[in-house]
Amino acid sequence: MSLQPLTQANLQNTVQIKMSNIIYIGYYFKVEPMQPGTEILIAELGYAGFESFVATDTGVTAYIQKDDWFDGVLNNIYVLTNNEFKISYTFDEIEQVNWNSEWEKNFNPIIVDSLCSVRAPFHEKPDTKYDIVIEPKMSFGTGHHETTHMMIQHILNNTFQNKSVLDMGCGTGVLAILAAFKGAKPVDAIDIDNWCYLNSVENAERNNAAHINVYEGDSRLLKNKNYDIIIANINRNILLKDIGVYSKCLNQNGQLFLSGFYNNDITIIEEECNKYNLKLQSKLERNNWIALEFKN
Repeated sequence: MSLQPLTQANLQNTVQIKMSNIIYIGYYFKVEPMQPGTEILIAELGYAGFESFVATDTGVTAYIQKDDWFDGVLNNIYVLTNNEFKISYTFDEIEQVNWNSEWEKNFNPIIVDSLCSVRAPFHEKPDTKYDIVIEPKMSFGTGHHETTHMMIQHILNNTFQNKSVLDMGCGTGVLAILAAFKGAKPVDAIDIDNWCYLNSVENAERNNAAHINVYEGDSRLLKNKNYDIIIANINRNILLKDIGVYSKCLNQNGQLFLSGFYNNDITIIEEECNKYNLKLQSKLERNNWIALEFKN
């Protein structure tokens, strides 16, 4: 795999092609208890090929392209058989979903530590030091999720001026954009999901941070790359697989920020980091989700 960032010139046509004439299957899940059941369900559905999620009063609605759907699409969604949760669902076929309309119904602006706002273009601009404007569409990372919120806090609490930064699993590009706002350069953002890739390019442009390099792919793109700071907000299993790769890319006295896992995962994450001389420096916790800082 090679590093080939998408240019803004062909982004609009690419998005329009992907959004037209697509038929989706919508699943309507009722989840008890809502937390952390809904979060676990969304994470597992994402790996099963579901592309978009809309929070509801009783659970979540999830969408998957009809071309990607098959009878056993939920067979590996283990939370459905977990006795700690009661989950029921129905599903039907939906043609040409207006994704912007869907997320606009549920997307409210947020402010983190009175310093950083994350909002949509149609929201009023708040009085914050850092104002990030995004249209998440079918990507993750609006700042509403606990892990993104905590990673924003980590960035706010640390020096990024003239630091080289990687945002791994960038989603909407929020964390890369905030790092750029704080003076980081260069900034790379990588996501394996094509929608996230396209959306991050668009959001970087929208926030006048077009110097962020956005790439589509996974950790194999990191060969011969080095950074002062690496941000990885993904999930436990991917983090455990790639921590060794991150350690090789991290400059001396570098910082590694990890999130996307729960409190009871701290031990296994820390043990893996210690194998590569990465030592725990700080921890943030929000509704049982965790964000850790390591240094080499």
